[in-house]
Amino acid sequence: MTTNTILLLLLSLVIAGGLSYFQYFFKAKNKSNVIWFLAFLRFLAIFGLLVLLINPIMTKNTLEITKTPLAIAVDNSSSIAVLKSDKKASELYQKLISNPALKEKFEIQSYQFDADFKPSDKFDFKGKQTNLDEVAKNLKSINKNLIFPTVIITDGNQTTGNDYVYRFDPVNKVYPLVVGDTTTFLDFKINQLNVNKYAFHKNKFPVEVFLQYSGNKNAIADFTIKQGNTVVAKEKVSFSGSKKTATLNLLLPADKVGLQVFKASISSSSKEKNSYNNIKNFAVEVIDQKSTIAIVSSINHPDIAALKRSIEINVQRKVILVKPNDINQLQEVSVLVLYQPNTAFKAIFDNNKLVATNTFIITGASTDFNFLNQQQKSLVFNMSNQREDYLAEFQSQFNLFAIDNIGFENFPPLQNLFGTITTNPGVSVLLSSKIRNVSTNAPLLAFAENQGKRTAFLLGENSWKWRLQSHIDNQSFEKYDVFIDKIIQYLASTTSRKSLVVTHESFYNSGEAIVINAQYFNKNYEFDEKARLTITVTNAETKQAKNYDLLKGNNSFSVNLDGLSTGKYNFIVKELNTNTSYSSHFEILDFDIEKQFVNPDVLKLKQLALQTNGKAFFENQADDLIHELLENKEYKSIEKNVSTKTPLIDWIWLLILIAVLLTTEWFVRKYNGLL
Repeated sequence: MTTNTILLLLLSLVIAGGLSYFQYFFKAKNKSNVIWFLAFLRFLAIFGLLVLLINPIMTKNTLEITKTPLAIAVDNSSSIAVLKSDKKASELYQKLISNPALKEKFEIQSYQFDADFKPSDKFDFKGKQTNLDEVAKNLKSINKNLIFPTVIITDGNQTTGNDYVYRFDPVNKVYPLVVGDTTTFLDFKINQLNVNKYAFHKNKFPVEVFLQYSGNKNAIADFTIKQGNTVVAKEKVSFSGSKKTATLNLLLPADKVGLQVFKASISSSSKEKNSYNNIKNFAVEVIDQKSTIAIVSSINHPDIAALKRSIEINVQRKVILVKPNDINQLQEVSVLVLYQPNTAFKAIFDNNKLVATNTFIITGASTDFNFLNQQQKSLVFNMSNQREDYLAEFQSQFNLFAIDNIGFENFPPLQNLFGTITTNPGVSVLLSSKIRNVSTNAPLLAFAENQGKRTAFLLGENSWKWRLQSHIDNQSFEKYDVFIDKIIQYLASTTSRKSLVVTHESFYNSGEAIVINAQYFNKNYEFDEKARLTITVTNAETKQAKNYDLLKGNNSFSVNLDGLSTGKYNFIVKELNTNTSYSSHFEILDFDIEKQFVNPDVLKLKQLALQTNGKAFFENQADDLIHELLENKEYKSIEKNVSTKTPLIDWIWLLILIAVLLTTEWFVRKYNGLL
């Protein structure tokens, strides 16, 4: 309390005393006890009102003890139950949280994790995936800027997410509590199977298989691939105490068109503890047509090679490189990519007016824009001879097809001639251009459709730098290649625009996300945010049907069908306002990744403990873990002096007291006839 406040309070005492004296004692003949009592009431009431006007700040100091957090995360995935350690994991958790010494020293935080991470003190061990990376990421956020220990009750077998060993903060010690039998059992396992989603009819498609063996003796196993009851591939594989793995590369025939389901298996005469990981189902979509994309250019440029690689990532696409005078090679082409066209392309443009092949026009410093103005009417170019760098700006309202912003704003600029570009009606802009962060309102990537013929325009060269930047940002070319594939897919399609567009896979593995996306467009082919989309999913065998609503996202609707059992399903997506519908099918293959393990991953959990200066413990060493936590002097409670400042005007009881004093004075005066 300041000196000024104290002086004001003293002055208030004087004023309250003076007013009370003036009213009850000045020139008063009778100074009875009642008068003294009334004067006292008036003094307290006036003084209380003056104190409220002064409103002094009251400071209260309290000591607060802050304990170090102890995060206990329990693996809630089904692999714990498969290893028959679910009861043991629950017992270990209860032993930790009920320990009085731990509760006194730490603020215990309980969590569970499988595919997700959340606070919980109850566990059912039914999670379909294990993601220890989520534990690291969330604990960093929850206990930010704190030094704290983490106990993870787990088998260490991660099925999704980044490698968790180096994801935890090395400053905070991690103590893995390993559950599961660490005894080495004889086991054959299909560790991984790689196969393309698509194959071409009457061709052979490759299958790469990685096999793993646990055991110390020499063993021979039979590996087979069946389609139905037909064996399509078979090999004998030898293992030993020194040879624990084997890689097989097989070629399977694509004899039938459509979705083909296969079963890979490994077996031997020896008895195994876990035979579930001996089998892996996979599927391939066999197609009988391959689209050809022609890149036509009269110059050499890195863009052409980068574009060819991106397009051919999709096995349905084949790219041919053509000179402008090789018009005979363009008869069976699905899409024409015209790279920096000039007058040498006249024959191609004239021929394409007759065959109406969809085109992808890419411009640059070598483009003849006067010639290009004569050959198409979607864009009007008024260009100078000066070169300019153009940055990209994503237009989220674009709705010709579903596309995500893959970081276009961070991509290097494309180079084109400086000038003005005018768009005519019917042009949709996906990327607009900027010059040094100043928007030009001109297109950088645009699409047009005229009398059923589709054209895409990329107005700048050096897009190979985009692909490289995307790889730097994502450690993969995948996002950029998908972006190019969607452009080619839009141009390769000869079907008319549909109001309801649904995207889905032909097959899914059980346990993975089953997401179906849909877009609904109005008559002007604008994305309709008010559409009401539902999906009916029917099991082809049991005929059991389930209905779901599709939820609106960013320029699309989606539904997550997690929880469906393995089998074949038919589905219908319907827009309720117009009864527009789309029907198709998919298949869920039997594969539970959480059933693939026979032992905990002790080695990786020890690496995690070493990385964070912690220590790994086994399920029979819980007491040692508790002792380690209690004896560690890094984790101490912190005593803080918490100062709380409260304005006196916030004291509601003082207002009530003043009201009571004034009311009491009035009643006493009334009773004694002094009013």
